[in-house]
Amino acid sequence: MKVSFVSSQAISQALRYQTNRLQNDLVIAKKELTTMTVADKGLALGARTGISVSMHREIDRLEGLKDSNQLAASRLSQTQLILQQLNKEASELTATLTTAISGASDPSIAKKAAEGVLSMMSSVLNTNVGGVYLFAGINTDVKPMNDFLDPASSNRQAFEDAFQTHFGFTPNAPQAADIAAADMTDFLQTMVEPQFLGTGWNDVWSSATDQQIVSRITLTETAQTSVSANIPGFRKLAMAASTVAALISSDMSSAASRVVLERAIDLLGEVVNDLANQESATGITETRIDKANDRMSMQIDLFSRSLIDLEGVDEFAASTKVTGLIAQIELSYSLTGRIQQMSLLKYIS
Repeated sequence: MKVSFVSSQAISQALRYQTNRLQNDLVIAKKELTTMTVADKGLALGARTGISVSMHREIDRLEGLKDSNQLAASRLSQTQLILQQLNKEASELTATLTTAISGASDPSIAKKAAEGVLSMMSSVLNTNVGGVYLFAGINTDVKPMNDFLDPASSNRQAFEDAFQTHFGFTPNAPQAADIAAADMTDFLQTMVEPQFLGTGWNDVWSSATDQQIVSRITLTETAQTSVSANIPGFRKLAMAASTVAALISSDMSSAASRVVLERAIDLLGEVVNDLANQESATGITETRIDKANDRMSMQIDLFSRSLIDLEGVDEFAASTKVTGLIAQIELSYSLTGRIQQMSLLKYIS
């Protein structure tokens, strides 16, 4: 019979190895109990790992679209408020000009009201949010609107040059008192309208692009999520306010002033309708984004439930496993301590 020797050190090392393995298992078990999913998907799922990766990727894509939709929705919400504000200003200016054309108020009141509208237009259409100009189209890093009230601005200079070219004097010159209604009508149609309703707008008024921002709101849907400063409603509002602000003065003949006011009132009526239509279109886009987010939330929920079925662990089993591992580790520590206390001297004595 052969006698084999077993040392206390060998037993201690074996227990130490076992304790380390139990500690690693405990880390994994605690992770699973915390996340309620398997710690090693490749090991647990095997050939089905690809399905898990695919569903996680789809969830990330949908979450990314929802985040971008939040930015688009915020942009549209601010745009909607500005459209409503300018529409209100157009209505109030119409009332002021109507009073002025009836002779019930001083022309200077109409001039001041028009200047107020121009000042507001310059402010709100140049709104910048996070370094992005809301009304610049796709040219989002460039300020879209020039300030007509600035004497040195390109649009003001172009307007005054057009008047000088057509009449041969400035609007404040004494000769303005002799301008006939027909001459003012001709000036508005041939010189002014091209600056606002034609190519002159992009030359001296606006740096915005006609092309507007188009955002992907779902995996298969896109929507126009901005409004350009170049839309007809803004152009007409600018023309109505600019002609009144620049031409209505005590030096201008009453016949010419009446032509300016009448044309401005006609334009403002179109502005109210145009901006209302734009508000409706913007509101429809906001609704589309809300519905898109709802649909994507449902998809995310569906994928998440499928992942729970695929990767999930039973809470009771995970908790029991953690408790069992802790008990085994404590027992291992206890045995290791006792073995380390064993010695030949204690045995002999």
